[in-house]
Amino acid sequence: MKKLKQQLIKAFGRKSITQSFNELTLTIDSDRIIEVCTQLRDEFNFDILIDLCGIDYLTFGESEWIDDASSSGFGRGRELQKSNKEQNNRFAVVYHLLSVSDNKRLRLKALLPDNSLMIQSVTGIWNCADWYEREAFDLFGILFENHDDLRRILTDYGFIGHPLRKDFPLIGEVEMRYDEELKRVVYEPVSIEPNVNVPRVIRK
Repeated sequence: MKKLKQQLIKAFGRKSITQSFNELTLTIDSDRIIEVCTQLRDEFNFDILIDLCGIDYLTFGESEWIDDASSSGFGRGRELQKSNKEQNNRFAVVYHLLSVSDNKRLRLKALLPDNSLMIQSVTGIWNCADWYEREAFDLFGILFENHDDLRRILTDYGFIGHPLRKDFPLIGEVEMRYDEELKRVVYEPVSIEPNVNVPRVIRK
């Protein structure tokens, strides 16, 4: 890992590389994704994309769960998440890479600008990115430019919103049911009551 870290620092700069829990992370701006991924594949032998996912940093570092979760009753588990501070690069795309020949792993994090949730697709570099990118589009609303078939993969075609964003309500925006009279599926306002979906911790 030390050797790989030095090689990455030489190629991308010391500020771009962090290490924690015996894992290396390379952080870049989203407009460099094709250039950097190509370099990682061709020069560093990262031939396999293991995973790709989106991240929402809304309220990052502000969570009351860290401090006094037992007294709050985990209210944040059901309330609308809002941030009181200015948020730079709220969203990011994370790529987990593997080099089979060198037995090396790397996390690549591409930060998205606040005024655009668009990033180049890496399907031309790793074919397996196809459905991963569709999932990030569906659940976070991140657009992957030059993706051949960017459409929802987990939610319904008429679904409103992106469920893994932190400001998306846990009970959703609408509910659906089959209407016998209309002979079709209809969407209606949510009728269930908000509920805490994590246990309350009681410390003695």
